[in-house]
Amino acid sequence: MAGLVKKKLVVCGGNGFLGSRICKAATSRGWDVTSISRSGEPQWASVSSSPNAPLWSKSVSWQSADILKPSTYQSLLQGADAVVHSMGILLEADYKGVISGKEPIVKGLQRAFSSTKFGTQNPLERKGNEDLTPKESDGQLTYEVMNRDSAITLAQEAAAQDVSSFVYISATAGTPILPARYITTKRDAESAIATNFPRMRNIFIRPSFLYDSSRSFTLPIAAGGFVASMINSATGNRLTWLMGAGGVKPVKADAVGEAVVEALDDENVKGVVDVPDIEALATKAWRRGML
Repeated sequence: MAGLVKKKLVVCGGNGFLGSRICKAATSRGWDVTSISRSGEPQWASVSSSPNAPLWSKSVSWQSADILKPSTYQSLLQGADAVVHSMGILLEADYKGVISGKEPIVKGLQRAFSSTKFGTQNPLERKGNEDLTPKESDGQLTYEVMNRDSAITLAQEAAAQDVSSFVYISATAGTPILPARYITTKRDAESAIATNFPRMRNIFIRPSFLYDSSRSFTLPIAAGGFVASMINSATGNRLTWLMGAGGVKPVKADAVGEAVVEALDDENVKGVVDVPDIEALATKAWRRGML
């Protein structure tokens, strides 16, 4: 009897903190997994509790490509059943510069929190295999570039390859400590993808703060987040406008990875998947694994 043909999943950003967990969950469910990133295989010490590659990683094809240059990854999308965009950024370079002391505080924060920044050219109007070109004068990879334009372009390329399902890793909300453009660019990406590529089953995963024991610094932040979410819940979520994602229950990174794959396996899941839905999908995946 011939073996079943594996479904193919391509994870752009698969060597990252969340992307690697999506790859792990998918391999455990029998998917044929390809990861796309600029550096290929992860630096394991930065995404897990060990510097050594885990056994499951041998089942992933770790490919190097540039998300801003579609010609470098188009061939990798061929035959894919699903594609995931997990390449957004949390902090832009000038914000990071302020935190590290490399940028003047006032000047750096003024630029970081500016109401507008350039992205690339309109990704929907690209000609052929045209690269995405960041339009800020210093070529900065802004939220507009990474959270919005790269995602729209990847969806466009996936649709051209007749990929049936597309997952965009978004966020449940912004926070007061981040520029508003962090979340508005994600919402813009969701809207553009849903509007322009309706033939794909588009899934918008909106996690809150991600934590994991392999990143010890996330644990006290998550603990504070659990307390804040309980306070917010006790007020009927009336503090959400002030707290943003800080008022939403944090989620374990592994749970989000499991939820993404469970969502892909359930044809009824589409559109926005918020934190309660993520938890439900992760629980369903856990129960499936216990059978």
